[in-house]
Amino acid sequence: MTTARSWWRRGEDNHRAEAQAAKEAAAEAFYELDTAQRELRLAIETITAVDHTPAGRKAAADFESLGHRIDQVSSGYIAAVDAHDLDAVDLDLATATRARNAFTLARDDILKTRAELERFARGLSGMLTRAENELARLAPAVERARQSLLAATNALDAVRASGLAADDLAARLAALGPELTKLNQGAAAHGVPETIRRADETRRAAEEIRAEAERLPQRAAEIDKRLVSLRTRAQALATRAEQVGPTLSELRRRFSAACWQDLQRVPDQAADAVARAERKLAEAQAARSEQRWPEATAALSALRDLLGESDAAVAAAGDRLRRLNEVSRDPRAEIDRTRFALRDAQRLAMQGRTTPEPRHARPLDEAVGRVDRAVDALTGRHPDYWAFLTEMAAVRQTAERVVANIREERARPR
Repeated sequence: MTTARSWWRRGEDNHRAEAQAAKEAAAEAFYELDTAQRELRLAIETITAVDHTPAGRKAAADFESLGHRIDQVSSGYIAAVDAHDLDAVDLDLATATRARNAFTLARDDILKTRAELERFARGLSGMLTRAENELARLAPAVERARQSLLAATNALDAVRASGLAADDLAARLAALGPELTKLNQGAAAHGVPETIRRADETRRAAEEIRAEAERLPQRAAEIDKRLVSLRTRAQALATRAEQVGPTLSELRRRFSAACWQDLQRVPDQAADAVARAERKLAEAQAARSEQRWPEATAALSALRDLLGESDAAVAAAGDRLRRLNEVSRDPRAEIDRTRFALRDAQRLAMQGRTTPEPRHARPLDEAVGRVDRAVDALTGRHPDYWAFLTEMAAVRQTAERVVANIREERARPR
């Protein structure tokens, strides 16, 4: 009887142990599922903090759906724990078997769900990597923006301490204040991508302000130097403009009307150019005195262009008189120069040929005749030397065009 009782007790203990082992296996699976879910929740939070695309929203929705499944299998495990007391003294075989089966089923459901969780997590690896990279950029980007703002502030303070006004830079720096406030509010308020974008834009804007502030003393010195140089040019222009009238009078006295009649308005143009230059110079000086640097720079650029145009207009009469003097003394140099250009073109046209191409020969032959006619026209008391010079220049241009055409044709692949 005693032996039979011991055998029965051993059988009972075996079934209790099997049920307990099933319970422990289910508990371990439940713990591992819970750990994996918490880790995946952190990954999802990382992704949703950065990725606001449809893919990011779908990942969050899929995780929430998977969470419902996890809640179901977790509830099944907890219900099995509540329903089966394996420490009961009167645990019989049937009860132990039911408990073992319940815990085994709960464990199988948990393992299956965990496998789904792991597959889902693997599918998120690319999104998670990108999100982590974005988050890794966040703090350094914000810090760089703050440091750039500080550097811009220090540079601006240093420039203003030197006596230079930098009101436009100060206004631009003040405009970045709201951006700094939003950066300080952080990604929780504005999102990671938006915060990184704002940090990068703020940094770039602050660096531009710092660079301009640091360059401002040099810019002021350059403007001062240009003012002196352009003032000297304007004064020289005024001096030369005073000579336009006497020069035109000499042209009228010594040469035919055809040589100077197109210059009749030059004195008025010169006087107007001097007046405009003086006004623009005063405008540039006022802008410099008030430290309106962009306006000063623009005025100086306009003055430079104006002086360039005016120099040519004022020099026109003097250049005309010089050229007419030279050709009236000895037209031979101009004739020789033109005929040399024609001969050079003719030699090129004949190079490697017994006869030139008609399209090359015809304009050159006509040009020879034009030279002869222009030379023959240099007769009488007041020859039209200006017409002669103009014709010689036109003939040389014809020769240059023929030469250019020949070289272009010979350079083409055959």
